[in-house]
Amino acid sequence: MSSLPRQLPPDFRNGHMIVCGDDGLGHRLADELREVYRERVTLVAPSRAGATPTPTGRARASALLDRVSSAMTRTADTAPDVVDNWHVVEAQEVTGEVLAAAGVARAAAVALVHGDDEVNIRTALTARRLNPQVRLVIRLYNRKLGQHLEELLDQAAAVAGLDPVALDTSTTVLSDADTAAPALAATAVAGTSKVVQADGLLLRAVERTPPGRGGVTDPGLCTLALLSATDNDPAGTEGSDRSGAEGPQLLPDGDAVTAAAGRGTVVLEAVSYTGPVLPPGRLANRGASLGQLFSRRLRWSLFGLIACVLGLAVASWLTTGEDPVPAAYLTLLDLFAIDDPAIGEPLSRQIIQLLSGLAGLLLLPVMTAAVLEGLGTFRSASALRRPPRGLSGHVVLLGLGKVGTRVLGRLKELDIPVVCVELDPEARGVPVARRLGIPTVIGDVTEEGVLESAKIHRAHALLALTSNDTINLEAALYARSVEPDLRVALRLYDDDFATAVYRTLRAAHPHALTRSRSVSSLAAPAFAGAMMGRQILGAIPVERKVLLFAAVVVAGHPQLEGRTVAEAFRPGAWRILALDAAAPADRRPDLAAAHPADGDEQPPALVWELHPGYVLRPEDRVVLAATRQGLAELLGRHPRPHHAAP
Repeated sequence: MSSLPRQLPPDFRNGHMIVCGDDGLGHRLADELREVYRERVTLVAPSRAGATPTPTGRARASALLDRVSSAMTRTADTAPDVVDNWHVVEAQEVTGEVLAAAGVARAAAVALVHGDDEVNIRTALTARRLNPQVRLVIRLYNRKLGQHLEELLDQAAAVAGLDPVALDTSTTVLSDADTAAPALAATAVAGTSKVVQADGLLLRAVERTPPGRGGVTDPGLCTLALLSATDNDPAGTEGSDRSGAEGPQLLPDGDAVTAAAGRGTVVLEAVSYTGPVLPPGRLANRGASLGQLFSRRLRWSLFGLIACVLGLAVASWLTTGEDPVPAAYLTLLDLFAIDDPAIGEPLSRQIIQLLSGLAGLLLLPVMTAAVLEGLGTFRSASALRRPPRGLSGHVVLLGLGKVGTRVLGRLKELDIPVVCVELDPEARGVPVARRLGIPTVIGDVTEEGVLESAKIHRAHALLALTSNDTINLEAALYARSVEPDLRVALRLYDDDFATAVYRTLRAAHPHALTRSRSVSSLAAPAFAGAMMGRQILGAIPVERKVLLFAAVVVAGHPQLEGRTVAEAFRPGAWRILALDAAAPADRRPDLAAAHPADGDEQPPALVWELHPGYVLRPEDRVVLAATRQGLAELLGRHPRPHHAAP
C-alpha cells in the first residue's frame, strides 16, 4: 500500500535527487544532499502508520532510540509534505508507480539504500527501465553480485544512448559496511592507521600525539587535520561540525599547523597497493600439527608412558643380558599382555613384567582418549574455536552482522587477534569466523560470564557493533567495570546520544580511549558523493567530522584547471594528494576497482608527493582529500566567496 504525493512541486520536476530507504542511512543521505549540496531531495520511505508494535524489555529501549532518531530526521506529522528542498513520499513498497510519482523520469540521481539487497536490485531494474539515463547509486552487501549488477545496468544505459563520458558514473554499487569497516577497525586498535581502502588503493592516516616542548610533529606525506583543542580534556566535547574554534580543523595550511602548538594531528603516512591474495595450493594446510590433534595434558601423558616403556626396555636389557632389540620386544609383549607369565624366571624379570603390565593398563585409557581427541579434532574442524587460555592483547568484537563481518575481515587483514561474541549461531558472520579460525563465543553479551569467556579482562579493545544501541552501551559499561582502561569503540545510531555516551565514559575513565561511531554517518558522505557523479574512494573520521577522498577530473573545475598544485589547495576545503599519471585512454575507469587477478604486473598509476608548481591540465585526473562542504563547493552546488590561494 503506497501513499502517493498529490503533485511534485514545480522545482522538483527536473534534476532532483530521489532517496529510497527504510533505515537511518536513507535519512542521513537525504540530509547530506540537502544540507551540504543544497540539492532538492525526494525521500521515499515506509509509512509511519505501518510501524510494528513496540517490543518489551531491552528491545523497547532500543526502539525508543530509533523513534527519537526518526523524529529528529523526519518532518513532524503536522508538517506539510514539502519543507524547502525536502519532499516525502510514504510507501511500504517501492513500485514503478511510486517511482513515477516521485519523479524518476526527470530525476538526476536515485539512491537505493534499503537494508535488503533484493529490494534494492528490484528497484534498480525498475528505475533504469523508467529512466535509462538516471544515475543510480545502489547499496549492496554482496560484492560479486554488485559488480554483475553494475555491468548489467551500465549496458542498459549504453543501449539507451547515454553519453559515454557519463557512463562511468551511471551506476555505482556501494556497501555501507565496507565504507565504515576500516574506520571502525582502526578505532579499536592502538598504533594502527585509520584506513581508507578500495581494493586497488590503500590510504593510511595516523594520529600523532602533540610533540614535546620545542619538538616538531612528523608531517608524513601531508597533514590532513588538527585534532580538537579539548582532545585531552575529559570535560571537553569531541569535535564535530558544531564545536567551533575548539573543534578539529580539516586540511589546515602550514601556518595553521605551526600555530597549533600542543594539538595532535592526523597525517597521511603511507600509500601502497595490496593486490589480491593468491589462494593456497591444493596441498597447503592439509596436515594438522600434534598440538592441534591432541591436548597438552594428553601429550604429556603420552610422553610419560613412552619414557616409562623405554625405561623398562633398558632395565630388561640390563637384567636379562639379552640384546637390546629382543629385550624391547619382550617389554612390548608384556605391555600388551601377550607374553607368557615369567614363572621360574629371575625376580628382576618378574618385576619388569609386572611393571610392564601396569604400564599397559595405564596406556589403554590414554590411547582411547587420543583416538577420541583426534577424531573430535577432525570432526570439529568446521566448528567454532574457543578462545585459548593464554590469549591476551586481543580485540573483542561484539556482533557478526553485516558490519561486524566486514570489520572482522579488516582486523584479520591486519593480523590482529580477535575474539567474536554473537548471540545468534546462524548470524551472517559465523561461517566467516569458522572459516578464518577466529575464536567465537555464542551467547548474550549482557549475561554474566559471556564477556569473561571472551577474555575481556585481558583484551586490548572492545568493538561493540551489534545493531542494538542499548546492548552496545551495556556491554561497554560492563567491560569498563572489569577493565577500566580498556579501549572501547561503540556503534551508536543517534549522534546526540553517541556524544553524551562519549563524554560520560571519557569523564569516568579519562585515561582510556572511548569512541562512538555511526555506520550511517560514516557511509552517507560516500553515497552522496556518488550521487553527485564523483568517485568517492573512502572516508576517514576525524573525531566527529568526516574527511572524504575522491577522484576528480580537472576539466570543468575552474578552482583546479590551469592552477598549480599549491594554488589549487583550499585550506579547510580540499587538497590534492595524487595525480593519475596514466594516459586518459589507459586509465582504469574506477580507481576503487581491484587490480586484475591474472598475475600480470600493472604499473602504478598514481603519483604522490606532487611538486607544488605542477600546473593542472584539463585532462588530468587527481585524487584529493576534501571536506563535505568543500566537495560540494568544488562541484559548484553552492559556491562560497572565493579566498585567495596561498
